[in-house]
Amino acid sequence: MAGGWARDGAVQDQIDATVEDAVKRSRSNLPQGESLEECAECGADIPEARRKAIPGVRFCVTCQSERDAQNVRSFGINRRGSKDSQLR
Repeated sequence: MAGGWARDGAVQDQIDATVEDAVKRSRSNLPQGESLEECAECGADIPEARRKAIPGVRFCVTCQSERDAQNVRSFGINRRGSKDSQLR
């Protein structure tokens, strides 16, 4: 149920668009190409199981975990534009 000038289903469309953007952003960050046998950062061996599971892997689990922890960002795009969100 939409309110005001919005058509029915507009809120769900906004939610779907936000989810779609997040999926596209995540997919663009996936490694591509041939996997390395040694970590590009520390030089440790990358296990064959990891190389098969994640094509294009460049880092060992430890280094990748550290990189992921550093790259945590929140993309709080408010597509709804309600009066409450504009007043905050």
